[in-house]
Amino acid sequence: MTWQHIKLTLARTPEYAGGSDEHGYDLVAPVTTDGLLDEASWREDKKKAYVRRFWQGEDDEHGHLIHTRHRTWAFSYRPGEEDDEPVFHLESHRLAEGEYVTITETDGSSLPFRVAAMAAVDV
Repeated sequence: MTWQHIKLTLARTPEYAGGSDEHGYDLVAPVTTDGLLDEASWREDKKKAYVRRFWQGEDDEHGHLIHTRHRTWAFSYRPGEEDDEPVFHLESHRLAEGEYVTITETDGSSLPFRVAAMAAVDV
């Protein structure tokens, strides 16, 4: 297991036919050699698993990767569930460059993101 910096960028959508590098997330999380999130390592030091949401024209948001009571992974920026952004099947989805994940934004829309880059980091 290594802690990874993972950059997710907006994949192709009707609004962005070619995707967008100006919309996405920077995430630091523990990842197994198989590319899955390492829940045991995450539980050891949850504060190390953080996220930055960057969106052109908006201020960046900073938060943490959380494991919800619904047994799903989400990005959370403030206490409470109102701002949580669930990541579809992140508990079983392989994280590797070129792979895709779906994130449900706080407005309820589900958007596809591509893993644009991954690199090991010391946390």
